[in-house]
Amino acid sequence: MICSIKKFLFILSAGLFFFQKISAEIRMPVIFQSNMVLQRDKEVTMWGFAGIKEKVEINFDNKLYNTVTGENGKWIIKFPPHIAGGPYEITLQGKANTIVLKNILFGDLWICGGQSNMQYTLDEIGYQPADTSKNNNKNLRLFTSSIDMDYVPKDDLTGGIWKEALTENIKYFSAVAYFFGKYLQDSLHVPIGLISDNLGATSIETWMSPQALKQFPQFNSYYKEYLAPSKSFKEITAAFEKMKPSWEKKYYLKGMGFEQKWFLPETDITDWKTMEVPGYWEDNGYTGFDGAMWYRKSFDIPRDFKEDTFHLALNQIDDYDMAWINGEKVGEGFGNLNWRNYKVPLNILKEKDNVLVVRVFDIGGRGGMYSPAFWGNSILLGSWKYKPDLKIDAATFPKPLVVNASPFSSPAVLFNGNIAPLKSFAIKGVIWYQGEANATRAYEYRTLFPAMINDWRANFNQGNIPFLFVQLANYMQENNIPGESDWAELRESQASALNMSNTGMAVTIDIGEANDIHPKNKSDVGKRLALAALKVAYNKDVISSGPIYNSMKIAGDSVIIDFTNNDLVTKNKYGYVSGFAIAGSDKKFYWAQAFIKNNSIIVYSNQVKNPVAVRYAWSDNPGQLDLYNSKRLPAAPFRTDDWPLKTKGKLFSENPWEL
Repeated sequence: MICSIKKFLFILSAGLFFFQKISAEIRMPVIFQSNMVLQRDKEVTMWGFAGIKEKVEINFDNKLYNTVTGENGKWIIKFPPHIAGGPYEITLQGKANTIVLKNILFGDLWICGGQSNMQYTLDEIGYQPADTSKNNNKNLRLFTSSIDMDYVPKDDLTGGIWKEALTENIKYFSAVAYFFGKYLQDSLHVPIGLISDNLGATSIETWMSPQALKQFPQFNSYYKEYLAPSKSFKEITAAFEKMKPSWEKKYYLKGMGFEQKWFLPETDITDWKTMEVPGYWEDNGYTGFDGAMWYRKSFDIPRDFKEDTFHLALNQIDDYDMAWINGEKVGEGFGNLNWRNYKVPLNILKEKDNVLVVRVFDIGGRGGMYSPAFWGNSILLGSWKYKPDLKIDAATFPKPLVVNASPFSSPAVLFNGNIAPLKSFAIKGVIWYQGEANATRAYEYRTLFPAMINDWRANFNQGNIPFLFVQLANYMQENNIPGESDWAELRESQASALNMSNTGMAVTIDIGEANDIHPKNKSDVGKRLALAALKVAYNKDVISSGPIYNSMKIAGDSVIIDFTNNDLVTKNKYGYVSGFAIAGSDKKFYWAQAFIKNNSIIVYSNQVKNPVAVRYAWSDNPGQLDLYNSKRLPAAPFRTDDWPLKTKGKLFSENPWEL
């Protein structure tokens, strides 16, 4: 017994010694690496962790900087502003280890945020440079952030590597960001650092901080349930796992399905009915049903399947689920926004007639396997056998707090995981390409977008940093007659942010593709953002945008449109300008004839004798346009009326599929 105690104490002391040694080592956030760019001409903050009250010494540019960690083991050192240049080395010396950061440049750092059109890589657009040697630009540095999410702000990114913009490194980097940085670097001749921090299909509210969302009533219930408790995913999961066994036994694992083992392949399903998936069971006659519904479907393994693991993508389920294949449990999930992606061992699968059973448990509202199978296996679509089981009273059923988050639609989770860790990092500005995911709520975007810009500026605490954004490109089929458009309304909401200081917009209404939401021409997008940067961020005397609507005047049966940047040019060889529509007091729009006269546009239509309003490029896809300035920059879409828009009143919903 005494020997056992001595052995335990020895192991404990050895473990404590090892822990103290590990915690005493200097650690730095992921963003601080060799090959990085630090912001020139601004105070630069570096920070990290070591042992409590440990001295940390930094040697940079023949100067020594010393600090001591606090009670939380965190250290912070600030460098005075430094001119552009390099490369430099930064050496950090602690009690237990030394870190050497090499090949460091001082220049301008830009965060490149948004959704898939910012995420889209050079490889995905098929970029093939004519002269690969010209792509080896060691003064252009690239960092692609690994994406993470949480309900509370995180203090570090999950991953990412700083790389020089060499031919072999640019292939999988953001195409828009690369062309933006390349054009800037060529124009300014200073090092440029690009932090690609974005994710496809994401809505703007996922990139806003909890504090920014608090001002909007539509986020109240979400804020109170998930953000206000200030509990991380890790804390919530630990608490749930602790109480889960007793909760399951008393409430959740009930019903005839478990008693009769409906998850077994030999279960008699002659009385099971048929339901289409994806969908909600309320749409199949089960209005008001809360509780357990069992689904079943057979499938074969694809003939060409050669993977080590079979991935079962059930996607999103409202609210909880358990899944079995051939009687073996393969996964479970909690929360209607979480994506179900289960790894299935190959040894439980057969070549044909595998039996997949899913128990779906709804705790209120609508229930079912509701999410379209964007990345799922084809087996998930179509007819499933189903049978209702345990019915509950949703008002009294205990609902433990679980992590219930989608990176695409859950407010604040991407800000917390990917922007918050960078907020002490000195930067030059932000470029942003996002909006597609918010198009059905376009009117709401005119308040969310400025709030996000202010939110990021407040968090970075570096003044009104330049914020440059891409207005949505033309997309989908052209309309035969003028009409309403979600995308046109979203573009107007984007443009309204130009009323804020230090903002700029790249108009892309002429370089989209009708059949591809990811147009391949990212070079012009990057160049137009760079022109906006030269104007807004660097105060260069450049023409950074095409014609912008300024005012209208009615002259008989015509309307005269004036522009800022009114150096008007048309590509139409006959001098006419396409894309205009005109309406009278009945608010019915007709395609209009238009031409340039005295650097104004004259708009008219034989069908509208008394015009009151004009719209230009007001469509998802207005087709081929020909109104530019002499720098070949397109005129921005606009409308002269203030009539009600179709998306007004459409607001955020916790379940985006129920909008």
